Amino acid sequence: MSDGRSEHPETLASLLGGRRGAIDATLPPVAFALAWAISQSIPISVVAAVVVGIGVAIHRLRGGTRPRAVLISLGGVVIAGIIALYTGRAEDFFLLQLLSNGGSALAWAVSIVIRWPLLGVVVGTALRQGGRWRRDPALLASYGAASWVWVCQYLIRLAVFIPLWWLGWATALGFARAALTWPLIAACIAVSWWVFKRRLPSGHPGIRHPVAPESADSTDSKRSTDSTDSNSAIEDER
Repeated sequence: MSDGRSEHPETLASLLGGRRGAIDATLPPVAFALAWAISQSIPISVVAAVVVGIGVAIHRLRGGTRPRAVLISLGGVVIAGIIALYTGRAEDFFLLQLLSNGGSALAWAVSIVIRWPLLGVVVGTALRQGGRWRRDPALLASYGAASWVWVCQYLIRLAVFIPLWWLGWATALGFARAALTWPLIAACIAVSWWVFKRRLPSGHPGIRHPVAPESADSTDSKRSTDSTDSNSAIEDER
């Protein structure tokens, strides 16, 4: 049987949509940035982004992606375009992305503080563990430590996006969006898994096998009982 912990990165990547999904998500913003660099027209740039978004949506639907996920992704492109058209600022096409990353950083940080780290919620849901992972102190602590890596991921994006947005560099924002999507997600998965493994005790059975405190106590009690019975049997023989 394979070690459940070694499967963690693959499971997390699939939950995030994998490399293909992350790359697909960057295409509409890049289309907007390119169209803006060429035309300096917000309507033309928005149309370019929406057209590419529709093309990506059709491709994903044919590939078996759930319609709801496709519609949410396409809806985000449309809303971003509406914001840019309303404000008349090309850089505001990326305003929704800034708000999303800020909200995500806050949500992940709060989840750690209240001892419901979102990394554990996501992976526990994927593994159909319910809340059993939270009853394992080692898993809870490891998920909490690893979740801080995800907070840093969103903060890194904000550190790059906010100055570019403030300066009004829409084209640079589009390419920064692409550069800080899949490459950063891949690095985050790798680093958070390393942190998770470093924090998890060496004798732990793995990510797929939460150990509740009562289970450990029962095991210790059983061992103690077995030892007592063995000693009693030796005394009887004497």
